[in-house]
Amino acid sequence: MKKVAFYMMMLVMSIGYAYAQGQAEIKFEQTTHDFGTFSENNPVVSYTFKFTNIGDAPLVIHQAVASCGCTVPEYTQEPILPGKTGTVKVTYNGAGRYPGHFKKSVTLRTNSKTEMLRLFIEGDMTAKDAK
Repeated sequence: MKKVAFYMMMLVMSIGYAYAQGQAEIKFEQTTHDFGTFSENNPVVSYTFKFTNIGDAPLVIHQAVASCGCTVPEYTQEPILPGKTGTVKVTYNGAGRYPGHFKKSVTLRTNSKTEMLRLFIEGDMTAKDAK
């Protein structure tokens, strides 16, 4: 009986310890960017999303996945300490794509309170011969 009580007490203490640990929290300045109109003559455009770790534990981005191969994300690889900032640079390459409106997303997987979130880019690419 003493062993059962001891193990129960250890279980309760370990759960309390786990909840006492801090948690990272990511906050972006903005989660959507509109490139506006750009020409197919210069089809590669980039934007850097900036974020802050507003939690009280280091923030780690585990993965950034684009919605298609024409969009490439690059992100801060090292853990971001509480109060510090990081970036996610998203590059869209419209070469070989049809001109017109596009909207793409990048899904981030983190250790933040919000484990998954999406960033969006959009714009209008005009044809090479359009004036």
